[in-house]
Amino acid sequence: MLILVSNDDGIHAAGVRALAAALEPLGEIWLVAPDRQQSAASHSLSLHRPLRVEEVGERCLAVDGTPTDCVNLAINGILPERPALVVSGINHGANLGDDITYSGTVSAAMEGTLLGTPGIAVSLVVTREKPNFSAAASFAAALARAVLEGGLPPDTLLNVNVPALPAAELRGHVITRQGKRRYADAIVENVDPRGRKYYWIGGSDLGFVGEEGTDFAAIQAGYISVTPLHLDLTNYATLPRIEQLAVKWR
Repeated sequence: MLILVSNDDGIHAAGVRALAAALEPLGEIWLVAPDRQQSAASHSLSLHRPLRVEEVGERCLAVDGTPTDCVNLAINGILPERPALVVSGINHGANLGDDITYSGTVSAAMEGTLLGTPGIAVSLVVTREKPNFSAAASFAAALARAVLEGGLPPDTLLNVNVPALPAAELRGHVITRQGKRRYADAIVENVDPRGRKYYWIGGSDLGFVGEEGTDFAAIQAGYISVTPLHLDLTNYATLPRIEQLAVKWR
């Protein structure tokens, strides 16, 4: 059984190495990941330049592209057979609430799902420079085993976030829904040494909307959050309302 591992922090990141090692007992692991940091790459696919692949170890390949590139290239061009599972991570930092729309970690798992392979994204809510990935890796392996045995619903991937706590202090795991983050509209404007303006996008984190049942609430309470994400972005609840509005443009 073949399992594809990827990430957005780059192939040399400690998190992806811990993940690959934890999944080793479950099957033949192929690690195909970006050759450099690709955080916030979202679901970006490189269409206007060739991709280059470097072998950096046995079944370990670095791609000069995005996380989505890595998974697409691996499944459609590199792997000797279709993988049974795509696992992305362990990300060095949370992917909660609205942040998942920017996440390269989540997008790697999403690409697997789009290509017909179950996907799991795993992130560690980092609070220090040298995080311990062991608890997140252990949970990822247990979850991967369950998905390999039972599968996932169509067009669904799992977004997992693990508090940065020792395994003994984790309170367990809960199934959650996507929360809502509060952002500051912060754009930093400055001038470089040559007198040209530049801008830095980086809205300050003002916390999250406090609602029970969300990924944020689970993490705050010391639980691992497991959020099922659906690829169909249609807002079905609003269809009647949009039909009413459509009268005005017909």
